[in-house]
Amino acid sequence: MPLTKKRIGIVCPYGWDTPGGVRSHIDDLAQYLIAQGHHVSVLAPAIDDSTLPDYVTSAGRPIAIPYNGAVARVLFGPIAFNRVKQWISAGEFDLLHLHEPAIPSISLLACWAAEGPMVGTFHAAANRQRVAFAVTPFLEPVIEKLSARIAVSEAARETLQIHLDTDAIVVPNGIYAKRFDHAVIDSRWTGNTIGFIGRFEEPRKGLEIIVAALPQMISTLPDVRVLVAGPGDSEAFLKDVEPSLHNRFTFLGRISEEEKANFMASVGVYVAPNTGGESFGIILAEALAAGASVVASDIPAFDSLLAHGQFGTLFSSEDSHDLARKIVALLTNTESRVDKAKKRRDYAQNFDWDVVAEKIYDVYEMAMVGRSGVTLSSDTRAWNKFIGRRS
Repeated sequence: MPLTKKRIGIVCPYGWDTPGGVRSHIDDLAQYLIAQGHHVSVLAPAIDDSTLPDYVTSAGRPIAIPYNGAVARVLFGPIAFNRVKQWISAGEFDLLHLHEPAIPSISLLACWAAEGPMVGTFHAAANRQRVAFAVTPFLEPVIEKLSARIAVSEAARETLQIHLDTDAIVVPNGIYAKRFDHAVIDSRWTGNTIGFIGRFEEPRKGLEIIVAALPQMISTLPDVRVLVAGPGDSEAFLKDVEPSLHNRFTFLGRISEEEKANFMASVGVYVAPNTGGESFGIILAEALAAGASVVASDIPAFDSLLAHGQFGTLFSSEDSHDLARKIVALLTNTESRVDKAKKRRDYAQNFDWDVVAEKIYDVYEMAMVGRSGVTLSSDTRAWNKFIGRRS
């Protein structure tokens, strides 16, 4: 049953200008809630606030820090804390939804600043990062303020249990599965093609593993090509690639949602060779929704999303030889790939926003039972103690 109309504040810890799974999830959730008639305001760091949608408020410019095998653009500190409090005070929210409130970010600041119904969603599935050590002594009382907790996967839930000794309800990330129903086959991307979408310059995204697998594949598939979509410097990347392989790559840059659907439906196989640090894999769910034949590393999050290989092919993480074998086996068996497309599409409906939102609504209602709206906390001793410790 749909949630009655509410004023919902959502906090995004990462820079809104930078593509990423958490940011995409928050954007989709906000748009879905707005379409259902809720009043939604998102607070996020932003480099250029002139390009923000009207439901997003800038908390200020983020700074880059190493986190979870990548670079996170987050915002933290006294000035950010004041902006968070101003946003909470002006919002008159019935509920706050804080994403990644266990890392130094405006989500953690909001948890410090507010009282009332608050839901935290935990995305990370990795060993504790050094950046979190400074705030660890102060996390427990802050996290206890959350009315309810969501983990986007079992891997994220286990990370939460291990490092913060608390539990969460597993609700997967959402996708607009129906957007992929109308995907069309684009002949530019068909054939013995390997599709990849992501920030390819980040080592943990694993494009280098596809590069290492290419020579082995070429002996069986002399026309194999790699199609790469996403932000990054292709010339810089290719400097470390054997020159004879350069013509195997086509870099498409950032593509639209419509192009992404067509891309997924057209490529021979979609490959996610990520080496770790992933908690879910929105892009895999979208690939399945398009009927794509998926090959993914066997990291816990991908193994779980693909139901231990029932809806995609898993290869040994960081093993380029195993990746090559799995890709060749799929590309040389076109009939099998096509026959299983409907099965993959049907399974992907489990991640559609119409399904996922109902689960999030249940958590929201649980968080609001017997509680009034969000107010500013009169007790910010944890924050003051932290500032004193840092100064």
